[in-house]
Amino acid sequence: MVGFCLTAPLLDVSAKLASDSVPVGQITAARFVVQCALMAPVIGIMGLSLRIARAHWLALLFRAVFLLVATFCFIAAISVMPLADALAIVFVAPFIVLLVGRFHLGEEVGPRRVGAALVGFAGVLFVIQPSFSAFGAVALFPLGTAVSFASYILVTRGLSRHVHPVSLQFYTGLIASLLCIPVLWLAEGSGSALLDPVWPDGMAWLWLVGVGFFAALSHMMMTYALSMAPSATLAPLQYLELPVATLLGYLVFGDFPNALALTGIAIIIGAGLYMIHRERVTARQLMTERAAPPI
Repeated sequence: MVGFCLTAPLLDVSAKLASDSVPVGQITAARFVVQCALMAPVIGIMGLSLRIARAHWLALLFRAVFLLVATFCFIAAISVMPLADALAIVFVAPFIVLLVGRFHLGEEVGPRRVGAALVGFAGVLFVIQPSFSAFGAVALFPLGTAVSFASYILVTRGLSRHVHPVSLQFYTGLIASLLCIPVLWLAEGSGSALLDPVWPDGMAWLWLVGVGFFAALSHMMMTYALSMAPSATLAPLQYLELPVATLLGYLVFGDFPNALALTGIAIIIGAGLYMIHRERVTARQLMTERAAPPI
């Protein structure tokens, strides 16, 4: 998980560097095309089957669409916003998952965790306010990423019980690539700043490959981390991604969050860690209750 937190921001750095000369839609497509190309030989080396039950294809499609939208929104945001500001807003996704689980799926969630989620949303407002003043409506794009990524997590919850994680990444990359390429083909010559593809020049090729490479590498690290340790153990480590993104944003682009944004980032991290703490407490209580002998 530490490896994920160190490499995932490199994906964002590559995307931001590429956005200087390449449209957001093309960078998004490169992320999935390269990931798919890298994951294909991994499936062969591991001897995994490419067969997917017919009942799971619709969920795979939704998973790819949600991740595609999340990626597009985030790259559109960081093309103008500092990495740390955009990523901090995206970290509202776990709060969305919790609230959807509580109010839509009927999952048992205590008032303390709901309260932590609401505090986390308040922290997001601290980050959005200066970003909205400086960059306009593009500051709302990370919220689109958060909502889409929360939906992606909810779909993955059910799908991961039936499809191997490596196969999930391969098919997500393949489906997203098949969705992106026709859109770029239709947008060619349209003049759209977001979608009209260009022929990359010089270092832009390296940045585009880097987007897909670091996406595949970081998510493989997360996949294996989750296979070796409980998510409740690993979740706090994910917040290491924020200071790493802040440091890289400063070193590469000279960006640093202002005082209000830093306050919001601290609130988001605090609320998230408290929510994880309450989930652990609840899990221990349930284990104790189940282990208790009947009276």
